[in-house]
Amino acid sequence: MKVLYFHQHFSTPKGATGIRSYAMAKKLVATGHEVTMVCGSYGGGNTGLPQSFVHGRREGIVDGIHIIEFNLAYSNQDSFLKRTWLFVKFALKSIGIAFTHQYDVLFATTTPLTAGIPGIFARWLRGKPFVFEVRDLWPELPREMGVIKNPIVLWLMGILEWLSYRSAHKLIGLSPGIVDGIARLGVKRENIAMIPNGCDLQIFADKSQTWRPHGVSASDLMAVFTGTHGMANGLDSVLDAAAILKQRGRNDIKLVLIGQGKLKPTLQARAQAEGLDNIVFHPPVDKQKLAGLMASTDVGLQILSNIPAFYYGTSPNKFFDYIAAGLPVLNNYPGWLANMITEYQCGFTVPPDNSETFADALENAAAQRDFLKIMGANARQLAETQFDREQVSAQFVDWLEQSASK
Repeated sequence: MKVLYFHQHFSTPKGATGIRSYAMAKKLVATGHEVTMVCGSYGGGNTGLPQSFVHGRREGIVDGIHIIEFNLAYSNQDSFLKRTWLFVKFALKSIGIAFTHQYDVLFATTTPLTAGIPGIFARWLRGKPFVFEVRDLWPELPREMGVIKNPIVLWLMGILEWLSYRSAHKLIGLSPGIVDGIARLGVKRENIAMIPNGCDLQIFADKSQTWRPHGVSASDLMAVFTGTHGMANGLDSVLDAAAILKQRGRNDIKLVLIGQGKLKPTLQARAQAEGLDNIVFHPPVDKQKLAGLMASTDVGLQILSNIPAFYYGTSPNKFFDYIAAGLPVLNNYPGWLANMITEYQCGFTVPPDNSETFADALENAAAQRDFLKIMGANARQLAETQFDREQVSAQFVDWLEQSASK
């Protein structure tokens, strides 16, 4: 089976972002299938291609995956208009690939929602099987966040969402809420699979090169957030908790924010203005270095803004990295992840927008180091039994094989 795979933000483990598509493509290759990965250049990613771009494009084989990378540099720090234009340009270039390449099934994954455009053309103009993976519900999320308010833009996005879902032969949702959102638009449940993010058990089992950022001592309780510093992430709640801990004299609890994003300078300026030296900012790191950090971490921070659509409609990479590393997780919003944390006793859940309770949870963690180890073991067991990347990837391959055989 020849798979044409579209993911604008694709990265190998050499990058500092999620590697779901890399793992899925590797599993396809290991199962005997051919994969052509079409992507852009993502600020936190690394496709593994070393050569220069020629006429805005470069391609080659990386770990058995044929990669076509367009010179469309994307960053979370870009303006909304620039990011939108990059999404459109990638979609237009992708249509050309969908029309000229030979393949048995076309697979496309969001974000952005425009990722579905080549699949729409392939389905209706070439008669190709199309599988669409939905990582976030658009336009539902930007509408609830207030990021996009223009009714015409929201209407157009709604049309694209409907057309993408109804054009796909099969779909994948990464969380229960995403599956429900797809089904609400009239897609039959039997054509939707929930395939969540996976845990890279081998990567995060390596504890040989542990490290802590400058400013964090070996005796400090270190709570770490890894990911984008943007509107959706609600990281002001971490600074709010840090301010309360500072007032309480708990200088032995350090909150480390690893990553980049549009709001990072604003967060850094606030931390400096308020003298929050218990907050440590650090640039993104690749998976191997992240594993070393996790091995030295006490608590993983699963933080999002208080948006109801997030409660069941996200499947964050960082949560699965935390439990793969055997870390207890502190989660600050209700939903399916909070329910899992409670059920499997692998961390702390606090209500949204409650900085006092957030700070209390961190103090409780500092006072229960032995219990943290038990919760961490529970987290690792959850990762191994339900979210092993190998098992998740095998489910993905089976779903694509079913689609190609239709």
